[in-house]
Amino acid sequence: MCEQWRSQEFEVGNTQFEPISDDWEWLSIYLKYISNVDAQITWGGQRAKILNGGQVLTLSLDHASGSGFQSKNEYLFGKIEMQLKLVPGNSAGTVTTFYLSSQGPGHDEIDFEFLGNSSGNPYTVHTNVYAKGKGDKEQQFHLCFLVDNIPIRVFQNNEAMGVPFPTSQPMRVYSSLWNADDWATQGGRVKADWTKAPFTASYKNFKVNACVVSSSSSSCGSKSSNSLSTEASQTQELDGVGRNRLRWVQAKYMIYNYCNDLKRFPQGLPIECKRSS
Repeated sequence: MCEQWRSQEFEVGNTQFEPISDDWEWLSIYLKYISNVDAQITWGGQRAKILNGGQVLTLSLDHASGSGFQSKNEYLFGKIEMQLKLVPGNSAGTVTTFYLSSQGPGHDEIDFEFLGNSSGNPYTVHTNVYAKGKGDKEQQFHLCFLVDNIPIRVFQNNEAMGVPFPTSQPMRVYSSLWNADDWATQGGRVKADWTKAPFTASYKNFKVNACVVSSSSSSCGSKSSNSLSTEASQTQELDGVGRNRLRWVQAKYMIYNYCNDLKRFPQGLPIECKRSS
């Protein structure tokens, strides 16, 4: 059994999940790569709701369908701040997602998928990074600890070594809640308990400091005080304390790392894995 968690921090590339603790058990997400200011519901009909004058958005899942939303704008570099409340109680079979994605072939994407579990057992957060259409960079962690300011993943820019990195394609922010009980919880052995439906995840407190990209203009070259410069967004790094915390949480809570999967890569591990080893 796992102690009930309240908050964590994650970092993927320049991506952070910074914690707060309150009775709602909100997971606070700070994405220092891309940002969202307004959202629009894209599927699920009345299962998705925008409440309190746009301050809170909820997604629900029942036996018929899940739901989802996306940002209205596309962004290249910057920061998003959002708080996410995962499905409480028995969330087995559900997947709550928060991801950033460009469109078209050779797309870029940064994935966070929160895999539900039976009551008393930890969520699994499944992470992946796509650059120029190339993914296969999964890492998974158990959300089973009560800590503050703990990064769990960094994806380095190794473009100089030929490793694709998402730097040039603007992305929207997406989120969804959907049924994946054929694989999400303990390999599909534990199914969703539909007597507990609807399952609901909630999002609130969107804040933005990012450059907007549209078909006619871009603010990504701006150096103004209310936007993050491209240079600053691309050069953020963990300090010594952050690196120590990263090593600690990966040693204690990581349950899968593609860089250790020799069966998956019989011809040799990806080049970025060799550099980080």
